[in-house]
Amino acid sequence: MTLSVEPAFVGAGCNRIVNNVSWGPSGLVAFGAQNAVAVFCPQNAVTVFCPQSAQILTTLPRHKAVVNCTLWLPSNKDAHKVPNAEVHYLLSGSSDGLLVVWEMHLKRREWRSVLQVSERHKKGITCLSGLMISPTKAMFVSTSSDALICTWELIFPSSMSGDCKISCLESFSVGSKPMVALSLAVLPGDTGKVILAMGGLDQKIYIYLGQFTGKFVRVCELKAHTDWIRSLDFSLPVCLDGQKESLFLVSSSQDRSIRIWKMVMCSSLANPQMPLRKERIGLASYIEGPLFMADSNSYQVSLESLLVGHEDWVYSVEWQPPFFDGSKAHQPMSILSASMDKTMMIWRPEESTGIWLNVVSVGELSHSALGFYGGHWASDGESILAHGYGGSFHLWRNTGVDYENWKPQNVPSGHFASVSDIAWSKNGEYILSVSHDQTTRVFAPWHSEASLEERISWHEIARPQVHGHDINCVAIIQGSGNHRFVSGADEKVARVFESPLSFLKTLNHAIQKSCCFEDICEVQVLGANMSALGLSQKPIYAHATGEVPSRLQNDVADSLETIPDAVPAVLTVPPVEEQLAYHTLWPESHKLYGHGNELFAICCDHKGMLVASSCKAQSVAVAEIWLWKVGSWKAVGRLQSHNLTVTQMEFSHDDSFLLSVSRDRHFSIFSIDNSANSETSYRLVAKHEAHKRIIWACSWNPFGNQFATGSRDKTVKVWAIEGGSSVKQLCILPQFDDSVTALAWLGIDRSRNAGTLAVGMDNGLLELWSVSGGQITVGDSESPPFGAVLAIRLSPFLCHVSTVLRLAWREPESHGGDPSLMELASCGADQTVRVFKVFDH
Repeated sequence: MTLSVEPAFVGAGCNRIVNNVSWGPSGLVAFGAQNAVAVFCPQNAVTVFCPQSAQILTTLPRHKAVVNCTLWLPSNKDAHKVPNAEVHYLLSGSSDGLLVVWEMHLKRREWRSVLQVSERHKKGITCLSGLMISPTKAMFVSTSSDALICTWELIFPSSMSGDCKISCLESFSVGSKPMVALSLAVLPGDTGKVILAMGGLDQKIYIYLGQFTGKFVRVCELKAHTDWIRSLDFSLPVCLDGQKESLFLVSSSQDRSIRIWKMVMCSSLANPQMPLRKERIGLASYIEGPLFMADSNSYQVSLESLLVGHEDWVYSVEWQPPFFDGSKAHQPMSILSASMDKTMMIWRPEESTGIWLNVVSVGELSHSALGFYGGHWASDGESILAHGYGGSFHLWRNTGVDYENWKPQNVPSGHFASVSDIAWSKNGEYILSVSHDQTTRVFAPWHSEASLEERISWHEIARPQVHGHDINCVAIIQGSGNHRFVSGADEKVARVFESPLSFLKTLNHAIQKSCCFEDICEVQVLGANMSALGLSQKPIYAHATGEVPSRLQNDVADSLETIPDAVPAVLTVPPVEEQLAYHTLWPESHKLYGHGNELFAICCDHKGMLVASSCKAQSVAVAEIWLWKVGSWKAVGRLQSHNLTVTQMEFSHDDSFLLSVSRDRHFSIFSIDNSANSETSYRLVAKHEAHKRIIWACSWNPFGNQFATGSRDKTVKVWAIEGGSSVKQLCILPQFDDSVTALAWLGIDRSRNAGTLAVGMDNGLLELWSVSGGQITVGDSESPPFGAVLAIRLSPFLCHVSTVLRLAWREPESHGGDPSLMELASCGADQTVRVFKVFDH
């Protein structure tokens, strides 16, 4: 068997850090997603490199700690210095002080890490700012939480086969308090000087002058803000009213204000005459600040304007990128600000008075977010992007012709914390994921026919559960009926959710066909309201329905715990964050009480009749597995075998056995009898100490009573049940490079007992193994002995960058039973959900 793998989807949230996002002239956005650098293509930026919009293209694995900041070279300001660049470079810094330089070939659609530096910064890198000196040389500055500022020179290769070179020009510190904002620019005039502004926790803005070879000297301080400086950005030189070129610096602070500083050459030794002051003092006249010298020139710094409009910390300010007339760049007088008050504002000076005004204001209305960490311009100035507290992106584009009309656009979305579990829907239409970010999300391929050919792109289409605890496990209820799932969190209660009418209709739009939902016409619940504490989600009923069922009357009447503004909607296009965060909730139908600790693992049988659950445990009594009857949701069994936490459970495909693995290094097999006419009965068939370390994962062979177990001891073992009561070890796969944390077994050919075993590891890497043989086929003749061969080791650029926590194959019947196309979903501690297309050649 020869396998090839292609990425179909990556869902990831943005790290909640101020300088984490960078939007470059290539049209691509880079951001930190836990330890990886993710790159996505915004809507209306479709290129050869990015044929589909609103999709994450890749995640770049190199960092071993959280990525704090990213920077494109060339930036939007420097794009005119490197016209029609086929190669773009990306800088990324992480919380362990590692600095990485990435190279991107637009036409080849290739990425590679070209440099990494770790010896300068001993603590987290907090900000990066740079500029292009020439098409093959750049200068940038980095600062970190150890209060150290480093200036760097980066030499790019002149040919495709060349290597980059990096050198640290200078390292210095400004007091004992770290700097968290930087901006680097070329000083106006033929001075050959570089100006650096930095600000941080001491509320001051420091201005340094230097050369392209480094050697920066402090020339002045700007004191006006009354709280931490959070963002700084220099404009390109601007020539106003025929005056000399001025350089503008915009600063924002946690004091909720924005200040614009003007720097203009006021005298030189060659021409000492000072310019005359304006006779008319208008409202826009500046407040004079300090003077500084650059060789023979003196520069006056003045406060041009104070912008007050945000109601919370202003985390980000950025000048609109220049527009180009040939090789000359023109700086628009327009500033974008982003604040924790959930708004972004565009500020421009009024033509008649010069007073800076807020001309555009956009934001997020959802109650579930705390605000924006940063705002960014597209290179054409027609789109603006924000990233928020919930790890989400928010994109607006100016769709007006004669006037500005900013409309929300689709962007990638995903979890902003470890994704602990995933499950495919019954018919494979979507993936359900749960995370320690306290949300449950639905990702689905959306079929659109906007062009002549149908295009399919993955999107988050619902957020069924927004909880008050970290969610650890989920199971979709199989069998007939409406879509339901059970989730378990860091609480002692499992919760059952049922899809509302709005979701069922949205799903029909997503897959472009009428789903055979047996009771879609009978569903009377439109959606759900969220409780004030983020716990029980109460149903919203259709107006045409009759009386509310008696068992729910008390819940509905308890309006003190609900927020009554949710408006469930049928979505005909992929939703944006504002819709997802509040209007796509599913109602909670039952709570399952019984466990003594936080829920840890849940699974459902293939007939949709039983659900098994387990919790964190350090004793036999607490480590018991509870069985729940689907429908009545009564506890019908308490299975005792393990001494410590049961880490994963799975029913065999004929539902006759339940397999469980545990931190106590044992696996247990229970025989389950759950016939419709009798009560559920169960017994322990086998218990075996299978590994030397914790067993993290297990998976059944779809074609028989064989199963695999994976452990922290870096091994995968395959077992078979013989005679219904004994267990035999079939083989041990060669030792892996790291702990095995996830397994998923897909059946391909029943006659040969052939299949593919997916293995996920603690380092984030994935391998696919071809397995076959090991069971009786026809008559009394035995099949060949069980064998396993490595089919493919996935590229690190496709894999996770942290622990793989769960793997799940889409059932072959859900895509027509085509054996040459397989789909594998995975989730991990790197806060990503991934879908791979696996082809058998």
